[in-house]
Amino acid sequence: MAGTEELPPDESPAVRVIAMPADTNPYGDIFGGWLMSLMDSAAGSVAARHSKGRAVTIAVEGMAFLRPVVVGDEVSVFATLKSVGRTSMKIDVEAWRRTRHDDRSYRVTQATFTFVAIGEDRQPRSVPPFTPPAA
Repeated sequence: MAGTEELPPDESPAVRVIAMPADTNPYGDIFGGWLMSLMDSAAGSVAARHSKGRAVTIAVEGMAFLRPVVVGDEVSVFATLKSVGRTSMKIDVEAWRRTRHDDRSYRVTQATFTFVAIGEDRQPRSVPPFTPPAA
């Protein structure tokens, strides 16, 4: 969105890390898969907390890389539970970057992750109903 200043979500990030040289490809660019794994971890944390147990990723929808992440950037990943089915949960995830020497943040990517809660037998199990946060 050129010309429009975006602000990251008000809540605390589920994950915050510094992009390091080990997270790059041979050209020095941050791997998209590294960023996606951070997003999956953030969503997994929300899914496990809501389902009160193990949950597994079954789908990722709508991921597009909007801006690059470079070595030294602080990456903050925000994850919000959006809906719940009988055994599944949809979690909206946004990743934001901030350079080390600036206060401005930029959205890097966003996606919706779907998780299914599973039991000890690795079969789907029911999850608590969704209670939207008070506005």
